[in-house]
Amino acid sequence: MASPRLITFAGSARRDSWNKKLAAAAAAMAREAGAEVTLLDLAEYPMPIMDEDTESAEGLPEHALKLKDLFKAHDGFLVSCPEYNGSITPLLKNTIDWLSRPREGEATLACFDGKAVGLLAASPGGLGGIRGLVHVRAILGGIGAYVVPKQFALSNAHAAFNPDGSLVDPAHVKGVRSVVDATVRTADRLGG
Repeated sequence: MASPRLITFAGSARRDSWNKKLAAAAAAMAREAGAEVTLLDLAEYPMPIMDEDTESAEGLPEHALKLKDLFKAHDGFLVSCPEYNGSITPLLKNTIDWLSRPREGEATLACFDGKAVGLLAASPGGLGGIRGLVHVRAILGGIGAYVVPKQFALSNAHAAFNPDGSLVDPAHVKGVRSVVDATVRTADRLGG
């Protein structure tokens, strides 16, 4: 049986993003769990703000088409989501909005429907970005993704990583691994 294929990424474009570090740590754990992993950086896929007038005049942006092909070729995603004012980042929302737009002849929501998703968050604050995960879960669940029940929010992220990018605290490793393992198992079952 083929290994489940997962995309791992952060909803942040910031170069030194804690969520990028958390996504990279999760990607390593997913590989250890037997998944084939593609680690993405959304900063490499800039797109205009989604609006249907732009879509009508110019079609889907080139980077949206590239991401659509990647997302459709994978069984699920691990997403590390920064929290902006208690909610989802504009970058992540814009990416989801563009990827939800169908190409001609493509099934509606083909990038998300039936895909397994694991949610993580990292924040310097005490709640670790957990308030934003509520919104991400609702959005992705509403467009057909299966968001695994386990999630992990990393508080005090500024002190949570070793210089090599690994997590300092074994309890944090355990929390991320629980989300990763649930996502790998679910992607394997849904992909089969």
